[in-house]
Amino acid sequence: MAQKKTVKKSAKKQPTTEILEGIDSRYRLILLAALRAKQLQSGATVRVDLSNPKMKPSRIALEELKQNKVVFRILEED
Repeated sequence: MAQKKTVKKSAKKQPTTEILEGIDSRYRLILLAALRAKQLQSGATVRVDLSNPKMKPSRIALEELKQNKVVFRILEED
């Protein structure tokens, strides 16, 4: 007879959009991080201290957004 496997659920994490002020959705967060990662790949200066010097540009971009080191504007559609 097959045994049921129980999976422990990890503690609930806050949704990313609650952590980052000024970002209204996960989709906007991904777009901003992707644009910033592209800038980093093109040689832009990193604005955060790197805990791991081998961090990927996408991870660095998310950390910069988390620490409010990236300035952005959300434009309204007419």
